[in-house]
Amino acid sequence: MGSYRIGWTAGSRVRPAAGRPLTRIATAGLAAHVFFELGAGVGMPAASVLGPAPAAGLWALTTGTLLRTAGTRPASSDGVFAVSNGVGLAAVIAHLRGWPRRRTRLGLPWLRECEGLGPELMRYYNPILYVSGAAALGALLRENRSAPRYVPLLTLGLVPLLIVTQHAEHWRLREMSHRRPGWWNRRLRRLD
Repeated sequence: MGSYRIGWTAGSRVRPAAGRPLTRIATAGLAAHVFFELGAGVGMPAASVLGPAPAAGLWALTTGTLLRTAGTRPASSDGVFAVSNGVGLAAVIAHLRGWPRRRTRLGLPWLRECEGLGPELMRYYNPILYVSGAAALGALLRENRSAPRYVPLLTLGLVPLLIVTQHAEHWRLREMSHRRPGWWNRRLRRLD
């Protein structure tokens, strides 16, 4: 296909090789968020169903695929990345709406506790969420332009479902931490 040019070319639907940097940041931020949870000892999404190793493998595979393809796929793939960014943004909003929070001086929600992490880890966890969410929003506005505009709106409709899902997963992980204790759920055992 020849060399890529930076920016759009007239009539071209191909992105440069270094394309979609905000999508890549949002993807890396979402991975940092779920692997932070795992490393902190509260599990990660899907760990209560699949187990910690398969869930981590699935998250790593998905993250790697999105990071690699975000920089190389043509604009015709924007719909896939719009869904990914929309779901990532919805997950961040669900965290900020579904868990105990306070307001910062700027009026932004700041989690006080989330999924058993405890207040001592919120100073690390909140920035991870905000970077991921801001990058996803930026990507939706600037990078996923050929995707239908209704896609992000549909994914934002997931926020209430994600709140319920996060709490259900947290409950299952807490129960599992007593039945099958391990390094990956150690923090949850202290909650009961």
